[in-house]
Amino acid sequence: MLTVGLTGGIGSGKSAVSALLVAHGAVLVDADLNARAVVARGTPGLAAVLEEFGPQVLTPEGDLDREALGRIVFGDPDRLARLNAIVHPLVGAEAARQTEHAREAGATVLVHDVPLLVENGLQDLYDVVVVVSASPQTQLDRLTGLRGMSTEDAHARIAAQAPLAAKLAVADYVIDNDGPQADLAPQVDRLWEQLQARLG
Repeated sequence: MLTVGLTGGIGSGKSAVSALLVAHGAVLVDADLNARAVVARGTPGLAAVLEEFGPQVLTPEGDLDREALGRIVFGDPDRLARLNAIVHPLVGAEAARQTEHAREAGATVLVHDVPLLVENGLQDLYDVVVVVSASPQTQLDRLTGLRGMSTEDAHARIAAQAPLAAKLAVADYVIDNDGPQADLAPQVDRLWEQLQARLG
């Protein structure tokens, strides 16, 4: 089984690339989805977050208010580090469980969509690292235009991640996603062929 670490900055289009890889037959382990699952209502992860950050990060319905939490931790490295210390081990355990399940099921290509792969020094965990590349201006345009973030919030989210150059430095393959989404599919087709060649 070939393990692929897929990363890129917020708003770079990792989800679109991972969806195209899944359409080719890859199995996906999504760190963002797992990060949501481990702090869902009623989980030990949510209890730990509440103990650290207080009830102001809870919605009236009892779910984690991700926007409220984001306002606290983005721009405050100490608070962000405390959040990561709670969430990352839980996400890692879930990823390990899903990886073992994929292995038992006979998957040939396992894609780990990991936004903070470079920031957390995880590149050596994967056979191949794929970086989805988008300029900071493209990221900003997508975050404000498509996700409705304020410019201030978008800048803070982008600044909290490693610069693109640091990601490109560990890349085995790069997908350029500064253009329209229609440009993605041919690049992912080529990437899939290269991954298949690695499998022999």
